[in-house]
Amino acid sequence: MHERILVPVDGSPRSKEVLPYATAIAGAMGAELALLRAVRRESERAAAQRDIDALAAANAAAAATVVLADEPSAAILAEAKRQPRTLVAMSTQGRGGLMEAILGSVAWSVVRASTEPVLLYRPRGPATGPRRPVELRTVVLPIDGHPESETMAPQAATLARALDADLEVVQVILPGTRRFPAVEGYGNHESAWVESRADEIREQHVVRTRWTLLHGDPVDALRRHVGERRDVILAMATRAHRPLQEFVLGSVTSGCLRTTGVPILTRRP
Repeated sequence: MHERILVPVDGSPRSKEVLPYATAIAGAMGAELALLRAVRRESERAAAQRDIDALAAANAAAAATVVLADEPSAAILAEAKRQPRTLVAMSTQGRGGLMEAILGSVAWSVVRASTEPVLLYRPRGPATGPRRPVELRTVVLPIDGHPESETMAPQAATLARALDADLEVVQVILPGTRRFPAVEGYGNHESAWVESRADEIREQHVVRTRWTLLHGDPVDALRRHVGERRDVILAMATRAHRPLQEFVLGSVTSGCLRTTGVPILTRRP
């Protein structure tokens, strides 16, 4: 269980769009919500602190400003490590420059270097993104049969329990797949494996579960499945193996981040 949700911001509206999700998770877990702003020069600290203090007051959060001695990702990770059980929640696009949290840059640098999961959200713009804390009802866990794809199961289950949400275990069947191995007690139909894994995860982690079988390209199938829902979090490892394609940086995880419009809890196995 996380005790602090740390949100790096850069002063831009886009960097703040993860806040409704971070606030919801902090409230459900009874965790502190903390905002982090970084500047390059000491002379910029006072103005940045005034800005982040106002944002913190509006969100019942703590706030801190740091002067960078290294890359922004290093400052984020250092602040996260300063207090154990911290979850970093960040937008993947900022305004550029100092805290440029763009896909493949600061956000992914944090994911690559962190030993803990990171919550990523691709901003959708003020007209479409949530403005207030959201009610999160489902944590979706895509798995593909390889142990690496299930490394997020404990974190996904913990989050689902804290949110009083369902954990939905999802398998995507690629086009052309014809044979399915038999699972004792479940038969050899195509949903046997995902059904069995959902049951095992429910018993192991004591969480409400359901299962779903999808077909097609993993990114497209998950995007269609999520649809226009905004009460969902995806929990995905960033590296697995085929057949649910490779969960590599720049592949399924980033594809879902770009297209689904929901936050993703992710980490490297």
